[in-house]
Amino acid sequence: MPAGPVLVLGLGNPGPQYAETRHNLGFMVVAELARRLGVSLTRRGHSSLWSEGRLAGRKVIMAQPQTYMNLSGQAAQGIMGYFDLPLERVVVVHDDLDLEPGRLKVATGGGAGGHKGVASLLAHLHSGRFLRLKVGIGRPRFGEAVEDYVLSGFYADQRETIQQAVNEAADCLEVIVALGATAAMNKYNARGLRKEVSSI
Repeated sequence: MPAGPVLVLGLGNPGPQYAETRHNLGFMVVAELARRLGVSLTRRGHSSLWSEGRLAGRKVIMAQPQTYMNLSGQAAQGIMGYFDLPLERVVVVHDDLDLEPGRLKVATGGGAGGHKGVASLLAHLHSGRFLRLKVGIGRPRFGEAVEDYVLSGFYADQRETIQQAVNEAADCLEVIVALGATAAMNKYNARGLRKEVSSI
């Protein structure tokens, strides 16, 4: 990742009714990173809640768009413009249906995969060159519509796994900022959460 400030943008929906839902995993991870850096996401502007911290000697801007998921690109445009950030210094954290619950994947490029927040980013930024940290939520077990599933809370037997995943994802962000995307990919991609935790 090029030198300079980094934007970590967690995708989700604003409002307490969405706080613990699958689609808000990006918010959860960014909040955990902010906690570790000793800051709160309380600044308002650029259609986001945001704050700044320092990690590995560089400034990290952490943001949660307040536009609702399908307009996330508007918030990204605003905060990137304010800080004059190139796509190469943006990390987007979001939930992913196609990864098993708790699995992490660091990737660049690709399509939206049905994720409306990512689709909005691609539309507004006109590129997919930003880095993504995907956090798996898996597919519905009981035939729920995907739209309902992502806006619902986690199954009871997944909650511990998801909390571990939030912590692991914050660890991954620290690796990205300190050592770069390749180091994070080598450490976290295609590795199950349980295997990753047990190997520490």
